Amino acid sequence: MSSIQQPLNNNYLYIGLGNPGREYKYTRHNIGFLTIDELASRLSIKIAQVKNKALIGSGFINQNKITLAKPQTFMNLSGQSVVSLIKYYKLPVEHTLIIHDDLDLPFGTLRMRPSGSSGGQKGIHSVIQMLGSDQIPRLRMGIGRPPGRMDPVNYVLQRFSTVEEDILEDVIDRACQACISFMDYGIEQTMTRFNQVIQDNT
Repeated sequence: MSSIQQPLNNNYLYIGLGNPGREYKYTRHNIGFLTIDELASRLSIKIAQVKNKALIGSGFINQNKITLAKPQTFMNLSGQSVVSLIKYYKLPVEHTLIIHDDLDLPFGTLRMRPSGSSGGQKGIHSVIQMLGSDQIPRLRMGIGRPPGRMDPVNYVLQRFSTVEEDILEDVIDRACQACISFMDYGIEQTMTRFNQVIQDNT
């Protein structure tokens, strides 16, 4: 059988959530996609293959095989692709990491966690609903709350502010470091290292 059908314990699947289409590329809701893109660049992985309603690419790092994925459903249907990918690669959920935006965290704050509710994030809600469990690791990337009475839907579909763009590169850099740490050291050590509060100055 192929290695895909019977993967070794050192196979990992990282899935960034976002919306497909150029008009959404640099919006707050797509910070998961942006992190996957940067991770792919650092690991020299080309994300070009279409599988299970996602763009995917695979490579190796420190003897670990890693598959990076960007679901091509819209955010609120992310579970269709995510669960399909998990079943296809036959990976333990503990070797899967979902990367997504989070309104309830200040911009720049990272929170890795092994499980939990969606917190209103529609992509994670879809994943939990289709998986039938909230026991799936995720990296929450804070984008802050919308100002005033702005509709959160409009806020997440906006581009980053000038102030946010100034530190976005650093935020994504730390997210990539957390992703590698998750693979090398496990979720507990990664949480200790990266789950730090960033002052919201936006």
